[in-house]
Amino acid sequence: MIYLLLSITASTLIFIIFKLFNYYKIDTLQAIVTNYIIACIYGLLSCDASIQLTEIANAKWFYGAFALGFLFIFVFNIMALTAQRNGLSVASVASKMSVIIPIIFGIYVYNESVGTQKILGILLALIAVYLASVKSKTKINFKKNLRFPLLLFIGAGTIDTSIKYLETTYVAENGVPLFSATIFAFAGIIGLSILIFKIAKRDFRFESKNIYGGIILGIVNYYSIIFLLKALNFEGAESSSIFTVNNVAIVMLSCLLGLFFFKERITKKNWLGIGLAIVSIFLVTLA
Repeated sequence: MIYLLLSITASTLIFIIFKLFNYYKIDTLQAIVTNYIIACIYGLLSCDASIQLTEIANAKWFYGAFALGFLFIFVFNIMALTAQRNGLSVASVASKMSVIIPIIFGIYVYNESVGTQKILGILLALIAVYLASVKSKTKINFKKNLRFPLLLFIGAGTIDTSIKYLETTYVAENGVPLFSATIFAFAGIIGLSILIFKIAKRDFRFESKNIYGGIILGIVNYYSIIFLLKALNFEGAESSSIFTVNNVAIVMLSCLLGLFFFKERITKKNWLGIGLAIVSIFLVTLA
């Protein structure tokens, strides 16, 4: 499952890049919009066949790609609001525990296998994500502004589920680059609209480093989607297993990289979560 490993690596790199954005004082919104534009261009250049706008507009996945483009921007903003109002721990847990949505979807819609070992692995994965994310000194009030974590949970899970559904139902085997590029194009257009609004309100300051950061993020982000789609498209692979291993491994790897490269403090609960993550991966993959 080389594509799954590459997807985990690329997705983890995204977290590292965001961490470096904060270090180098890069405007996240400008970089995010640039990222979508670069990812779109990169996807179009990766297409083997000639591209025609009429063909894209008539594609069965066209409206789904538009909805996903909107969700990409929407979920990003909700994530920011959740982190600001509820704390980083709540944002992390809400976004990563959303893996349960595509898992349940895969089991019920695609009749994917489910057994005691797999269920145990999924439950351990959810516990692992929580333990690996929470900080012992962080006080969390789940009743305060619950709507933002809930929207983040639903939004992130909906993105994963929609990508899987559209990819398996409407996207041709050689159409993944164009499908991905279209999603990024819509996200970029919506993002540009937000920036234009900020410019009109004179709430905008341009710096070239924001563009450079967005270019790097765009290339990595593009491949994170491509590798995940290829992993989901692998013959014999079940989406419930793919999403579980993918999300849990990203949390585990991010925690370890944070410890060794960014000197972040990892509590005993975090280490327990990392250990449970490893166990859950083995349970799900060997189920």
